[in-house]
Amino acid sequence: MDSEPQSYEIRPDPQGLTSNPPNNSSTGVDYEPHPERSVDTSPDHKKIIQSICNLYSGSSSKEDMQVYAERAVYDDPWIYCDTRYKIAGQWYGIPKVMASSKTIKTEVVTSTPQEIIFKLQQEYTPRVLQTSKKVNSLVSLSLDEHGKVKYHKDMWNEKDYSHEGLGKVFKTLNGDYLTGITKPPGDL
Repeated sequence: MDSEPQSYEIRPDPQGLTSNPPNNSSTGVDYEPHPERSVDTSPDHKKIIQSICNLYSGSSSKEDMQVYAERAVYDDPWIYCDTRYKIAGQWYGIPKVMASSKTIKTEVVTSTPQEIIFKLQQEYTPRVLQTSKKVNSLVSLSLDEHGKVKYHKDMWNEKDYSHEGLGKVFKTLNGDYLTGITKPPGDL
């Protein structure tokens, strides 16, 4: 299967979407969510956001996975997955490596029929260290004509991701082989 970024990949402007001038870091981005600033969104989009947050929190349920189109893409600094099944491999792995993972807060910054972009604060507690860490990110979801997520990008800093060289190879291998370890249901 071709692992090149799809034409519907979202390339958000982190500075434009996360501007908080008095509190900006040296990078010009502020990924900390401020829920009171969320833009209005439809009930369908709220359901998608809730399912995605459930997955980040280790739900790894078939129901939550259904927000993804069958040929969806997941893209973050470590993993590139190009099917719903491969994406499930990542989500089914969270409970295996995390003692807990919980969504602390979100802020929807964009909600249109074709995309949802929100800031996410997730608290992770790895099984090995048992020390919790809050992580802020910018989550961008591109939607298909049926309202399913076709591209999920999770940005941890102001830089967009490379889809070239060793970084691409590493990310694609992670996405391709993680399902062998995490064993999500084959019917996803």
